[in-house]
Amino acid sequence: MLLLLVPRSLFATLASSVPRRAGGRSGARRSLRCRPYPVGSRSLHYPALFRGRAGALENTGTGGDRYGWWLVGSASVGLAFRGIFRMRYAGLPNVPRTGGALLTYNHVSVLDPVVVGIAADRRGRSVRFLSLAEAFDQPLVGWALRRTRQIPLRRGLGDWTALETVAEAVRGGSLAGLSPEGTVGDGSALQPGQKGAARIALLTGAPVIPVGISGIQRRWPKPGLTFAPPARPPVAVAFGRPLHPEGDAHNRADVRALTDRIMAALKIQVDVARALA
Repeated sequence: MLLLLVPRSLFATLASSVPRRAGGRSGARRSLRCRPYPVGSRSLHYPALFRGRAGALENTGTGGDRYGWWLVGSASVGLAFRGIFRMRYAGLPNVPRTGGALLTYNHVSVLDPVVVGIAADRRGRSVRFLSLAEAFDQPLVGWALRRTRQIPLRRGLGDWTALETVAEAVRGGSLAGLSPEGTVGDGSALQPGQKGAARIALLTGAPVIPVGISGIQRRWPKPGLTFAPPARPPVAVAFGRPLHPEGDAHNRADVRALTDRIMAALKIQVDVARALA
């Protein structure tokens, strides 16, 4: 019965990885042979689809870049969120099916990256988010973050390595996600925008897509998890039109100008999300 919960796209991906022999017979045994994947002092075995390398990306036929572990997360966490929350979306066509872009969202809950990722998945895309480095030290959470290729960020240390990793991912054609606010707020108003998103956009020339989120803070606000009504709160994710960066990443005035543009566009999408939620 659990197989019924797995989306057809995952089965299609597994099937597409099986080469055909002459005469049309499937070479499933040979193609799905597991290879060792070193983890600590042990050597686990996974099919090649789940190795997390570029060659394991899914070809959805529409430019999608989802891979094995992302699809597993979509089938499990995505299904759970759709059951716990009433998910609503606006502006999904603004998420490109191909090419690199920067998703910049308001920060109202620690669950924000999850809902943005679920929304982007509807466009056949995976997203690499900046996540706090200490989260990677947690047994289960850290394992999931590494498998889905998230990027560790050391808070308050001016972590240029993390920003460079995000820029490299965007140049390589991936979607990357981060909050210009930096920290979780109470959701009543946007916090001042930090300069990291603008710098990455100016370094890469990639479009910036403002993403408004509302509703998830009713279940997990800044203080922590709460079970206040409603039992199944609505959660809205709104994507705005892409902003195209202009200027020099090493010019403070250009960085500040783009930061202001990002925050102004983000406020519009937050208003849209609040109206939906």
